[in-house]
Amino acid sequence: MKELGLGLFIIGLVSLILPFLGLKFMFLTWIEQWGPSTAWAIRGGATLLGLVLWLSFKNRD
Repeated sequence: MKELGLGLFIIGLVSLILPFLGLKFMFLTWIEQWGPSTAWAIRGGATLLGLVLWLSFKNRD
């Protein structure tokens, strides 16, 4: 679960940065259909969920 959280956090973080560079993840273009506010909420939610998962399971080894 720790690895899943870290992966989700990294993907979410990169997806938050890429639009400022004029780029997009190909597999995340579907979220643009619901408008920019919803797309940013999904990106932020994925990043936050990844961070919470990673921090929750960080010391469970």
